[in-house]
Amino acid sequence: MKIYISVDIEGITGVTSWGETELGNSEHIWAANQMTKETIAACEAAIEMGAKEIVVKDAHDSARNIDISKLPMGTSVIRGWTSSPESMMAGIDESFDATIFIGYHSAAGHNGNPLAHTMDSQKAVYFKINGEIVSEFTINSFISAYYGVPVVFLSGDKMLCEKSKELVPNMETVAVKDGEGGATFNMHPNKACECIKNGVKEGLKKINECKIQSPEEFKLEIRFREHKDANRARYYPGAKLIDDHTVEYVARDIQDMITAKMFML
Repeated sequence: MKIYISVDIEGITGVTSWGETELGNSEHIWAANQMTKETIAACEAAIEMGAKEIVVKDAHDSARNIDISKLPMGTSVIRGWTSSPESMMAGIDESFDATIFIGYHSAAGHNGNPLAHTMDSQKAVYFKINGEIVSEFTINSFISAYYGVPVVFLSGDKMLCEKSKELVPNMETVAVKDGEGGATFNMHPNKACECIKNGVKEGLKKINECKIQSPEEFKLEIRFREHKDANRARYYPGAKLIDDHTVEYVARDIQDMITAKMFML
């Protein structure tokens, strides 16, 4: 069994401020350490369930957050950015048996996390696909589905975990935190790791129940904070400006959509 794990930081237990997410800040040290621990828990669970190969994508900001020396043998890590449209899902292909998401967070436009955003917190007010606000989890799950890889587990904030069931009803989730205003209510770090380990094991028992049905087309809508960014994005072939801050692009599939997103954002 070959497993793909994409790891973000804003959905890690305890993480509450942007300072805790940025490499080079003293606050980042403990957050990256907990990010590493939650990743270890997922890897150990996968190995115990029979995984022979695990690929971890460090998928936050610098993509140099996880202490790879602490991960189990048999795990490989993608650090930095490949500059491919897959972004947080770089390296995934048809050879994987399951996808796992660790440390994911609510979407821009939702209030489930003080750090809620989608892709670019500085530029985007929200992303929509076919009229619905979407998170990074949603976009990345469609990428996984493009390659035929089921999504079996998600950890992150409570709102995201609840909304994720709309896309993958049989997936296992662990809400390690909840958000209210600028605050987070967090599970104890050790308990979070324990729950993640148990949840991943349960998820991997249900691989055949966690396949995603992609829509026939992807109508992408990006609402920009600055009108100048929307004006620039409208020049991507096929994109159109629908108001001063919003650009729409109708894609034939998720690969087309994420390529457009990469150049418009």
